[in-house]
Amino acid sequence: MRGSSHLAIGLITGVAIGGLVAGIKFSPAGIALAGFSALAPDLDHPESRLSKRLGFAQNYVRWAFVLAAAGLALYTHFQVPSGPDRRMGFTAALAFGLLGAAMQGGSTRKLALLFTGLSTVMAGLYTGYVWLSMVGLFVAVAPFTAHRSWTHTIWAAGLWTYIGHLANQSLGWHGVALFAGGGYVSHLVADTLTKAGVKWFMPLTDTSLKIPLIRTGSPSGNLLEVSICTGYGLLVLGLVIGKMNF
Repeated sequence: MRGSSHLAIGLITGVAIGGLVAGIKFSPAGIALAGFSALAPDLDHPESRLSKRLGFAQNYVRWAFVLAAAGLALYTHFQVPSGPDRRMGFTAALAFGLLGAAMQGGSTRKLALLFTGLSTVMAGLYTGYVWLSMVGLFVAVAPFTAHRSWTHTIWAAGLWTYIGHLANQSLGWHGVALFAGGGYVSHLVADTLTKAGVKWFMPLTDTSLKIPLIRTGSPSGNLLEVSICTGYGLLVLGLVIGKMNF
């Protein structure tokens, strides 16, 4: 399913949680969290909507390698005497330069996400927020897994929900776990409606659970996605209005 559809379903799920679950306040921040969480499973795909947003620094990663190569070459030229160390320095500089020049698209974005994730891990350690470090670790590791594998399992959904629980304890914001977990699970349910399905219980079983209604990217599939989002939205809206009037 397309990223825009996942985002819409996640946001609608956030509205459902805020408007229908007893004890949970209707919160724009919670709805936004559910939408963000609905995109999180696709961090395993370098071309996904969230990967592109979080990997905003991908061009800087390439230039970082090029600058590192230039700096190492200059240092070697002016500071390292002739001999094996000098040859090694120039060889390393050349390797860094070639790596930077070769990085394109997905590979660069994966490194950008790795740096983004590790920076978030460090921010969590500095502030004492364990949940923030766990989010950073998820962002750093997910891009290096196969698409629709580990991030598309019930275990990943449970982990994401637990991260929300820790954030709830740290921030005192009741409902974080529900918004986070609900948004994440909405992604898995939506992908279950595609022809590829989802391996919910991997590695216990590699069987894909699916209700093959949608062929992602096809005109009919796109139309069906819009219909599902519209129908889901109208259903939730009706239920929320009904509860308010009850």
